[in-house]
Amino acid sequence: MQRSEASRAVNAARSVASSLGLDIADAVVLHDSNKLSLRLLPCDVLARVAPVDDQVAEFEVELAQRLAGAGCPVAALEPRVEPRTYERDGFVVTLWTYYESVAPPDLPPVDYADALARLHAGMREADAQAPHFTDRVAHAQRLLADRERTPDLSDADRKLLTDALRSTVRTIGERGGGDQLLHGEPHPGNVLGTRDGILFIDLETCCRGPVELDLAHAPEEVAAHYPGVDREVLRACRILVLAIVTTWRWDRDDQYPGGRRMGREWLGRLRAALG
Repeated sequence: MQRSEASRAVNAARSVASSLGLDIADAVVLHDSNKLSLRLLPCDVLARVAPVDDQVAEFEVELAQRLAGAGCPVAALEPRVEPRTYERDGFVVTLWTYYESVAPPDLPPVDYADALARLHAGMREADAQAPHFTDRVAHAQRLLADRERTPDLSDADRKLLTDALRSTVRTIGERGGGDQLLHGEPHPGNVLGTRDGILFIDLETCCRGPVELDLAHAPEEVAAHYPGVDREVLRACRILVLAIVTTWRWDRDDQYPGGRRMGREWLGRLRAALG
């Protein structure tokens, strides 16, 4: 977020938490992207704050409750307040349990795979509507087709990304198994090692597609411990994810720190992956 917007977001979270009777003396920024994640102290609550027009918080709260009720390894909402969204000053605030990390940064691949398989099993039973992964592909394709939105991409790189998106979607469609509800981005940044075991956070990225799409976000070693993986589909999914996130980095409005440097690096990775 921009500095002025982030300051307002912090104040909105503090105001909501105080109005609910939580003790707030400080707010520590843990993550700043399209939304703000804050640790509120001394009540020790995790607050997630996003602009009203740029969030799917109600979906995330509802799904988190369903999955937690089914015993899935997901982070819990804060139990001391009503589990819902709260609006304040143009922002939506949700309040979650704060977990201290007790695991090493590199989680054991076998445990990572087991937790993801249990999450997928619960998601297959969840009655929740979510966009299909091809919606993300279509968004990336629109960016590539709009030279005003991606003015710094060379013609060769634009073609590389366009062809990668088209070919991988075709492979996934031809070989992929049945679609199901997925986390969407279960990369290590959205996985916590806690006293309660491995937990997944950030459910707003949920989509529908083959399980290999989720595995494409995890470290490569994880897939070796996940049952029934189609290796060709997994390879296509890895290339697809790389092509999508690389395209995002070339959006003129992208504000990801170091995004353009990553975009150049990832173009090189994409060429290598395509042989």
